[in-house]
Amino acid sequence: MIIDADTGIDDALAILYAVKSPAIRLEAVCTVFGNIDVDQATDNTLRLIQLAGARDRVQVVKGASKPLEREFQGSTSHVHGENGIGGAVLPPSDQLPLGEAAADYLVRIANERPGEVTLVLMGRMTNLALALRRDPSIASKFRSVVVMGGNVLVPGNVTPVAEANFWGDPESAAVLMEAGLPLTVIGLDVTLQTLLTRDALDELGKTCLPENAPLVDFLKDSFAIYFDFYQQVNKLDNACPLHDPLAVIAAVFPEMVTCTTLHASIACGDRLTDGMVVTDRRVFPSVGNPVSFALEVDADAALEELYSVFK
Repeated sequence: MIIDADTGIDDALAILYAVKSPAIRLEAVCTVFGNIDVDQATDNTLRLIQLAGARDRVQVVKGASKPLEREFQGSTSHVHGENGIGGAVLPPSDQLPLGEAAADYLVRIANERPGEVTLVLMGRMTNLALALRRDPSIASKFRSVVVMGGNVLVPGNVTPVAEANFWGDPESAAVLMEAGLPLTVIGLDVTLQTLLTRDALDELGKTCLPENAPLVDFLKDSFAIYFDFYQQVNKLDNACPLHDPLAVIAAVFPEMVTCTTLHASIACGDRLTDGMVVTDRRVFPSVGNPVSFALEVDADAALEELYSVFK
């Protein structure tokens, strides 16, 4: 598995899950702008990989610093804190990023190992969009591509109609929709149903393996601001949606989500609808490309799987 992340709070949990899961061989994390700028995302990722004891087996690959055709709108410090991980402090790592841009890395890996790699995108989709523009043939060379983003039957979380990752670079999202990838979209329809509670995280601190206690302590520090944000914005009581972790879990355990194939397009170029997923749900759809969207989730099973790798 390769993860592509703008390493913020829920990204960090998703990466730690991937490192700890016996069902996953995480080989690299590509970084991208989004929750924070790409330099901070890269630094967070290097520190996180060190915390997880995985620096000898997980490479970090620095990626895009701005959207495909736009300027970066800035970090979301009100959501993820100034450093992207809720102000939690991790020791610096002396591991260096791979000396290759993320887009070039994705092109190379796809061509070297066709049909082998699962790619999970948890931030803006710019790295893969750049890779597809350089070599469109790689679309058929990934085993699967799972994207955290979008919304079909529920409102957006940045605008009334758009989710943050699609809104932050709609042109890149459109490239993915049109590329012919083996694509599954894990969006707000299911992530908003999959809630981590403060109590559950506290309980995990009591039941985790001793070797994982530093990881859970970090998560408790990091998620404090996240719980507060979702209490203010979504009126959740000491809980938050597990956006990125659910994407990683669904990539390995697809039976935990129920997907529907819909013809979809991404709105680009309009202030009100940028990043909106437009689905053609007529009897005979003719607009957009067929894409698999997760619309239902076994949230309890997903949460149990998440907790299990730390116990």
